[in-house]
Amino acid sequence: MAKKVLVVDDERLIVKGIRFSLEQDDIEVDTAYDGEEAITATRQKEYDLIILDVMLPKLSGFEVCQQIREYSDVPIIMLTAKGDDMDKILGLEYGADDYITKPFNILELKARIKAIMRRNSRIDTVLSENKATTIGDLKINTESRRVYVNDEEVNLTAKEFDVLELLIFNPNKVYSRENLLNIVWGYDYPGDVRTVDVHIRRLREKIEDNPSEPKYVHTKWGVGYYFQD
Repeated sequence: MAKKVLVVDDERLIVKGIRFSLEQDDIEVDTAYDGEEAITATRQKEYDLIILDVMLPKLSGFEVCQQIREYSDVPIIMLTAKGDDMDKILGLEYGADDYITKPFNILELKARIKAIMRRNSRIDTVLSENKATTIGDLKINTESRRVYVNDEEVNLTAKEFDVLELLIFNPNKVYSRENLLNIVWGYDYPGDVRTVDVHIRRLREKIEDNPSEPKYVHTKWGVGYYFQD
């Protein structure tokens, strides 16, 4: 079945170029040219990935990303014309999975897309005995990629889920920030370890009763992070 990608950018030449290139790889591409169109499209159809520009009419890419995260964990790659690192980290704060700075090489963008899709495919083939695991008031289902706290579903981004899944199935094993970055984001990911810290903080805010005194995701000071069952 063909993968489905939504490209959101108000620069029509960029959209046209991305669409043409992805269609050469048999990827089904839909397009949107402002933030409101993007929200409408994602509510009407399920996508395997979204390419989302930061600077959009009506709603910014950050606002679109934030709204999508209220009902979907679809992977999102943000396009930004700014080279400032804080803009990139801010994009991740809103739930994006990756970013690429304009102007970009289409081959690099396609490599990022394929890397994300490969990781998601590997997760989809996880062994059946690991499909559902309950630890205390926390439940994770690796088949549906859903997480529940006290039987209420919490909406994790794709990367937050990947981090939790890795930690939860390797309890008490301490992963350095560099290891987490390489395993979850991939060795070719251009970001730095602050990305990991942002995702750990957001994960704790969603699954911990008291994020400042976590019960599940702990810090080994000077080393990294681990899950305690």
